[in-house]
Amino acid sequence: MRRVIVGLTSAIAVAVALTGCGGTQDAQPAPAKATVASGPLTDAELLRISDAQQRLIWRCMKGKGFRYWEAERLSLEESRTLGYVTDDVDWAREHGYGSRIQAKEERARSDNPNAAYRATLSEKHRKAYDKALDDGVDAPVIAVKLPTGGTVRKQVGGCVAEAERRLYGDPETWFRAEKTVSSLQPLYVPQLMADQQFAQALTAWSQCMGRAGHPYKDPGEARRAGLQAALKSTSAETFEAERAIAVADAVCTRETSLRSLGNERETHYVNLLRDRYGKALDTYAQLQREALARAVEIAGPRA
Repeated sequence: MRRVIVGLTSAIAVAVALTGCGGTQDAQPAPAKATVASGPLTDAELLRISDAQQRLIWRCMKGKGFRYWEAERLSLEESRTLGYVTDDVDWAREHGYGSRIQAKEERARSDNPNAAYRATLSEKHRKAYDKALDDGVDAPVIAVKLPTGGTVRKQVGGCVAEAERRLYGDPETWFRAEKTVSSLQPLYVPQLMADQQFAQALTAWSQCMGRAGHPYKDPGEARRAGLQAALKSTSAETFEAERAIAVADAVCTRETSLRSLGNERETHYVNLLRDRYGKALDTYAQLQREALARAVEIAGPRA
């Protein structure tokens, strides 16, 4: 679920700020009692919303007479969003580009206890389980036109829809805002990559990597090289190769200030889109903040 250039922090979240947008609140979700700080959400805060959503699905399924296992939780450190560039040398030294974490996630998906549980049910109870979880094939379809053209659709119903409603209010409003904002990147990334200041920092980063023995033109190429072998083999040698590139990447990013400059230039270009997409950006930020305020009442922070 990593984006191609996610930004340089958490992508578009850098430029999303509440600007007094005060749309009406759906009466269905629980009141957002907790007070949370303004600004883009951190990894820890986004994970708390995700964990709260899983807890709400579990409660809902239990209420309908079915078992449900919440998704396996990685540690906070393992769940870090790297983005396009990272300057965390210590994390790179420990995890490289995260190939072993990705392998752990894959194992969790393949060993999903919910799939195993569903397989034990009779055909009649499987249909009831699907209906309870997300309405199955009969789930309502919501759709949104993307800024880049085309339409994306999603079926949502049952306990999944109920969990979204409890956190975000109207699922369709959240889906529209989230998909619109997450699809803005193709509109501004070409400008960012052509930006003179960013291009100069990227050149300095590449030269730094070359001096370290890793001749890559950009962080994306370095990451692909680091992960290519590591995702196919779990040997110590492939991990060491991945880690060596990742550490050099983080060191050069820090030395050239590529991340901080990238954040600043990304914010600049996203803000240029506010005349067309300001409402979606503000709605996205507002709904996330409201979801976080509710989530802290439902799920604790990850360790």
